[in-house]
Amino acid sequence: MSNIVRGTMLLTGATFLSKFLGMIYVIPFNGLVGETGVTLFSLAYTPYSILISISTIGVPLAVSKFVSKYNALNDYETGMRMFKAGIMLMAITGFLAFLALFFSADLLAGYMITNEEKGEIAPTDVTMVIRMVSFALLIIPSMSIIRGFFQGYQSMGPTAVSQVVEQIIRIGFILLSAFIVIKVVGGSIVTAVGFATFAAFLGAFASLLVLLVYWRKRKRNIYKQLQQQTHTHDIPTKELFSELFRYAGPFVLVGIAVPLYQLVDQFTLERAMTAINQKELFDTAYAAINFNGHKLVIIPVTIATGMSLAIIPAMTKTYTHQNRSMLYQQINQALQIVLVLVVPAAVGLSTLSDEAYGALFGGMEKLETTGTLLGWYAPVGLFFALFTVSASILQGIEQQRFAVISLSAGVLIKVLFNIQLIYTFGPKGIIFGTALAAGTAVALNLWRIQASIGFSFRQTFKRFLLICIFSLLMILVILIAKAIFATFLDYETSRGAAVLMLIIGVGLGGGVYLWFSYESTLLERVLGDRVRVLDRLFRK
Repeated sequence: MSNIVRGTMLLTGATFLSKFLGMIYVIPFNGLVGETGVTLFSLAYTPYSILISISTIGVPLAVSKFVSKYNALNDYETGMRMFKAGIMLMAITGFLAFLALFFSADLLAGYMITNEEKGEIAPTDVTMVIRMVSFALLIIPSMSIIRGFFQGYQSMGPTAVSQVVEQIIRIGFILLSAFIVIKVVGGSIVTAVGFATFAAFLGAFASLLVLLVYWRKRKRNIYKQLQQQTHTHDIPTKELFSELFRYAGPFVLVGIAVPLYQLVDQFTLERAMTAINQKELFDTAYAAINFNGHKLVIIPVTIATGMSLAIIPAMTKTYTHQNRSMLYQQINQALQIVLVLVVPAAVGLSTLSDEAYGALFGGMEKLETTGTLLGWYAPVGLFFALFTVSASILQGIEQQRFAVISLSAGVLIKVLFNIQLIYTFGPKGIIFGTALAAGTAVALNLWRIQASIGFSFRQTFKRFLLICIFSLLMILVILIAKAIFATFLDYETSRGAAVLMLIIGVGLGGGVYLWFSYESTLLERVLGDRVRVLDRLFRK
């Protein structure tokens, strides 16, 4: 048991470190290539992310479950068959995905950028960066199978180390290449972004090398187990893949939700902004919302959903045993963890949006646009978190197929209303479109949970109201602090002052919310005994 806990902790830590690095590098990268560069970078990464999600999300977990299941039956040969067949399949699908993205790059770019007038990004620029990032598809799908195979042997080290190495190499090359192209040789932003997108291939290649080193060290013991087994399950390859994809499917849906919304933005924002004579705002708006802003919004979402999803395996077991009271308790806790962490983070980021954007990304002269857009976008993170958790709850209660319906409904709403919302509200329209789409998907998921098992949201709703009250008190404190410090801190034009105001606002606002949540026992009721660590802070 200690090995399982240790492995889970190792993998969780590596995942968090990878995501943290993925957020931090945006600050210097934005400083090097500007809003035009990060917009171009994001235009390439969104279709790539969708193909990667379809190819790999859930596959490591599915392979891990499959290998672990048959290893427990002392049938190591079936797990090895899955491993070999999976690598072949992923190599083929990865190659096909590469061809699809590489040769459709020109077509996609033409839909994303329809009018070059008043804009700094040309369709040919988008074509180039999409083709540069597409090479990573040749490696990543097969690599995901190797990670899952090791996890099936309860060995999380290879996955953890390869994840961190992949991210370090990728980010290191992004920043180094951008610095050399822009600062040393005086090259163009387009060239710098082209090298930056190719970093995905180099990171994946480095990760694959790490996994191959682990394989070389451990293959002797693996083949030794194969030679010692006495019987095997003669399962046709078709059934092997059927079991694999049945388990991986729901994770694919969760993984592609946000990229699908962003893809709709890529196909609609530029042409709609051109139609309303605001084309010059396209680069700034897209970077502020779907790249820089999204990196900030997703931080509390990642932490909260990570803690919440830890409950899902136990929930699946509880549902199987038909223990309704325990099941209701686990669902309440999963939802409330998201609310107690994401609601204050979202409203706090919204209140300090100018300071946060200015402190991290600069561009103080454009804060009236970028800070405002971040302020509107921050609350949408709550819908992202709730969709992830509610879709996982549906999987836990054997209703995972409904996630297809809810996601499809959300994407349809985004497609139908996005352009009209941009016409009406300008660049804020894509934020409202995403909120409407993700909110609809969440509402449908919650309705299905209630309808399928008779679940009541009364307790969660009561605690949500309490969370809102504490969040309002937090906002009040932040606004008072901003008014006081504005008398001698010019944090709307000075980046240094914005950094100081952000630290003060987060400290005071977060402290107030934490104190009220702790003293009211809200945190203890939702998070359990783990909050006792705050006794040292509040029980002196």
